[in-house]
Amino acid sequence: MAFDPELADRVRGVLAGVDDVTEKKMFGGLTFMLGGKMCCGIVGDRLMVRVGPDAYDDALAEPFVATMDFTGRPLKGMVYVDGEGLRQDDSLAEWVGRGVEFASSL
Repeated sequence: MAFDPELADRVRGVLAGVDDVTEKKMFGGLTFMLGGKMCCGIVGDRLMVRVGPDAYDDALAEPFVATMDFTGRPLKGMVYVDGEGLRQDDSLAEWVGRGVEFASSL
């Protein structure tokens, strides 16, 4: 599966001021790693965000958010955010920030 290059560029812009960020092809898309820990990524045209198990239910209650079920089973602590929920730059920055916050806590 490919990933949306425009969304990837937007995520790169959000992460521009964050230290120790690397990119890795994974899950059939592109992931962004913070200190070697995945914080977010892109699969198709959706953003996947590692929010962690404690923030998982709250994230799922938000609009345009779905369980990440890449393997056919939900991955607790990981969510997909559909493109409609990422149209505004501040929304994208908020979701990426959640992933950065969780990855930084590991």
